[in-house]
Amino acid sequence: MTHPGVRQVTWQAARASRRDLTRLAGWSLVEAIPALLSGYLVARAVDDGFLTGRPATGLAWLGTLAAAVLLGAAATGRTYRCLGAVVEPFRDELATRMVQGALHDATRTGAHPDNAALARLTHQLEIVRDTFAGLLMVTRGFLFAAGAALLGLLALAPVVAALAAAPLAAGLAVFLAALPAMITHQRAYVRTGEHLSHSAATALTAHRDVLACGAQTRVTTDVDHHVSAQATAERTLARMAAIRSLSLGIGGWLPLIVLLIAAPWLVERGLTAGAVLGALIYISTGLQPALHTLLQGIGGGGLRYLVTLENILRTYPEPDTTHPTEPHTPPRSTTSPTPAAEIRNLTFRYGPHARPVLDNLSLTLDHGDHLAVVGPSGAGKSTLAALLAGLLPPQNGTVRLAGHPVTDTPPTILATRRVLVPQEAYIFTGRLADNLRYLRPDADDHTLETAIDTLGARPLATRLGGLTAPITPALLSSGERQLIAAIRAWLAPAPLVILDEATCHLDPALEATVEDAFARRPGTLVVIAHRISSAIRAHRVLVLDGTEPRAGTHEHLLEHSTAYRLLVGHWQEHTTPPLPSRPG
Repeated sequence: MTHPGVRQVTWQAARASRRDLTRLAGWSLVEAIPALLSGYLVARAVDDGFLTGRPATGLAWLGTLAAAVLLGAAATGRTYRCLGAVVEPFRDELATRMVQGALHDATRTGAHPDNAALARLTHQLEIVRDTFAGLLMVTRGFLFAAGAALLGLLALAPVVAALAAAPLAAGLAVFLAALPAMITHQRAYVRTGEHLSHSAATALTAHRDVLACGAQTRVTTDVDHHVSAQATAERTLARMAAIRSLSLGIGGWLPLIVLLIAAPWLVERGLTAGAVLGALIYISTGLQPALHTLLQGIGGGGLRYLVTLENILRTYPEPDTTHPTEPHTPPRSTTSPTPAAEIRNLTFRYGPHARPVLDNLSLTLDHGDHLAVVGPSGAGKSTLAALLAGLLPPQNGTVRLAGHPVTDTPPTILATRRVLVPQEAYIFTGRLADNLRYLRPDADDHTLETAIDTLGARPLATRLGGLTAPITPALLSSGERQLIAAIRAWLAPAPLVILDEATCHLDPALEATVEDAFARRPGTLVVIAHRISSAIRAHRVLVLDGTEPRAGTHEHLLEHSTAYRLLVGHWQEHTTPPLPSRPG
């Protein structure tokens, strides 16, 4: 009926909060004292007080009931404190799981944005939190309130307790029999909501393309279809409320009718007027409200909880721990015969009918290799970097890092084998040290200081205020952000570094310092070149110009590649002397 993970996760949350649930149960017992005593105290007030001409005695019994009500009210406030201690950790655990799952999916090779992820995190997660809290409250409320009322009836008049318990059980049976159908309709409602969210997000994101292609009618019809599907699912779900009303009528109202019909017969057999009134109070203020709250809670919030949590668990299953993690150690030189990176017959195009950006490219990078990739804009340099890093899946051919295909490598393992630094470096708000340690959390301050000096960033670190200085990315220049990102990559344990025009905002002198530091770093280096100097410093140069790629040394290509000679001439014409100013 429900996803097995729902039961497992709910049970794990309950076990993790055993102490708080015990406290919740304890305060619920205190809260149920008025429900336990109400009918009995009213019966005593009527039989021993008001009907016998002793109003003071009757008022004394009612005063005892008032004290019990105050005690129960005080306990109610405590129950909500215990409830928060159970619910909030459960919500936080689910949020962590959802964010980790979304990031894992987004970093897979060839992954596409999940437009429904935000809806799940902001909407569905709050549904689970609120309905989980509601489910706890209505369940414990029914158990303690209905249990107290039945115990009170049993103490007051066992025959009345039997007359009330039979319809109550029948009403619950009707509700439970209809529960699978309710879950099915609730599941359809949640899924249609997700489909609508995805359809609307796609239409809004691509609205310019829709207008350009004249596809307004088609897109509008698609969104309208999903709106209608969600409306139909919601109307069907609303009709299921009739089942709850039927169950409440059988289990909550029928005991009252049975008691009223049986009252003359019960009085003839010795049941006092006070006992009849007390029994009515137990049923009308104890059993009936408890059943009504339970049916509304499970039939509404409970169904949303089961189906929404099921959807979250299906979308974000338990993380796969079958892949071994690799040690987080600095890169070392190796004599392994396996190449650091290997590309075979690689073809990639943007669109099924587009001209290939890369066509049947083969390339081998040995350990310790230093390759510069050059070519005009649009020749596929950044595409090659993304394919080599595993951010794009090859459409034909293979890309292997350390002998393993990037498409079959989990993101966590892929991150230990390569690091990509794009042109637009990402720096987050926080301390300078935190930014530098992002890819190597175990690096001590001495290691960070060494990296700063090696890459020529001492003036920048001094200006910012040292490792503990707070960083505001918006106040940094493009070059300063690139320099911080370069230090971060230099410290990373990954043996392959890919610099995709990652130093284009640095002046030539600082760029030379940074590239020289990476060239002396153990491992393999690929530089998407921005200046001719990057190609001259490399061991090999790969030329991409839209025709057949050519690879060789700088001197070899100057002699044998017309495209490279033209590119070098273009670079040299635009060369400017190094600037002594700060990077950027």
